[in-house]
Amino acid sequence: MNKIIVIALAAFLGMFALDARAQQPDGRNDKRHRHFDKELFETKINAFITAELGLTPEEAAKFIPLCNEFRQKVFEAGRNCRRLSREVQKKKSPAESDCLKSIDECLEAGIREAELTKEYYEQFKKVLPPEKLCKYRDAEHKFARIFMEDTATPRN
Repeated sequence: MNKIIVIALAAFLGMFALDARAQQPDGRNDKRHRHFDKELFETKINAFITAELGLTPEEAAKFIPLCNEFRQKVFEAGRNCRRLSREVQKKKSPAESDCLKSIDECLEAGIREAELTKEYYEQFKKVLPPEKLCKYRDAEHKFARIFMEDTATPRN
């Protein structure tokens, strides 16, 4: 019973410590302006995927580097789409040509992403059994939801 109380108290105090750490010096919680830590993100998602899929150390040693490479290439494929979309969103009245250029680039990025997905899933099939590969996409989406919830700023 004492162990449960100690663990619960430690978890409770840990939550306050994390919340206090996320606070800015002026007391506001502003996660939007923090620098994105890519290494931390990759560490977290790789650990999550390893656990969710139940990867063996051998599978993880082969699969995780492929996942990182895949994620990086998909990110690069969408870079221009994100840039053009931001530019259009910043303008009060974007020109029709700017909107069309952004739309076309994002459609092309989607095609490139689909091609990369097909290419990498062929490689993934050589590393993981089908059951684990089926769980992979769900694990990626589940992590994205959790990550977004963790980084979302509270609305007042």
